[in-house]
Amino acid sequence: MSGARKAYFHDVHVIFFAGGGKNCPFASVVVNGAKAAEKDFGCRVDCVWSDWLPAKMVAQFEEVIAEKPDGIAIMGHPGDSALEPLVEKAVTQGIIVTSLNAALPYLEEKYKDKGFGYVGQELYESGFMLAKAAAKRAGLRSGDKALVWGLLSQETRGLRSKGCIDALEGMQIKVEYMEISDAVNADASLGAPVLAGYLKEHAETKMIITDHGALTSELANYLKTAGKKPGEIFGVGFDLSPATVSAIKEGWVGAILDQQPWLQGYFAVLQVCLTKKYAFAGLHVDTGGTIIDAANIDLFAAQAIKGIR
Repeated sequence: MSGARKAYFHDVHVIFFAGGGKNCPFASVVVNGAKAAEKDFGCRVDCVWSDWLPAKMVAQFEEVIAEKPDGIAIMGHPGDSALEPLVEKAVTQGIIVTSLNAALPYLEEKYKDKGFGYVGQELYESGFMLAKAAAKRAGLRSGDKALVWGLLSQETRGLRSKGCIDALEGMQIKVEYMEISDAVNADASLGAPVLAGYLKEHAETKMIITDHGALTSELANYLKTAGKKPGEIFGVGFDLSPATVSAIKEGWVGAILDQQPWLQGYFAVLQVCLTKKYAFAGLHVDTGGTIIDAANIDLFAAQAIKGIR
């Protein structure tokens, strides 16, 4: 038998945007998926960490174009308008660009034939579904008050926060909105005094939605800092982590939506490989949809510990 067969996509180089920082539980799961694809397909994957800051993503995108990889998998948080000139620059140089986590509908349509796809949840629909399901689980009634702590300021990423708000308002629930600051976006542990201060002024709050996986993983700590007990306020959020598993089991978090971020990393890398080798057009893959609560958390807990969910 001759020498070992080369991996299928051994000559493909992908620069992959993780979204958050190296200590972010959500970003680490996304990267685990990308690195699994690297192992399975034999391509080279280099990761870029952005602390969830759109301006930082834009600056880093411009920098990595100069490295002339075969493809770049970008997070869509900066929005179509901010990213369009850089995507055009990359594509003109023969670099494949695709997106994950937050959709870029204009760019996806414009460059679909060049391999620009999307893998992630449908943002508005996911926010709407989670908020409606959580409000029912929490037993909220017309006139009850809920907080949505989100990212409306971001062009496409903010659609999930909007979906949460619209669902609650449609149920006649009074919604207060609070924007996640850049500081808390980059380091979720800094959110504890922010939420404690909010709840001191809004003691009637019955439900909190943290529209951010890293903030959701800190929600139990936030509520403890605010002097609350498990179940006193119905906590809601996105994505699993070991901390969120514990928070659900202990009653601090009542429901989350799992957008399966491992798949976002895996399929974004695969998209670049398939386009590079076969010129396949961009694929649109919806990874969001599972509501997880105390009733089914045991089905997913082990995967969260392993960094798969």
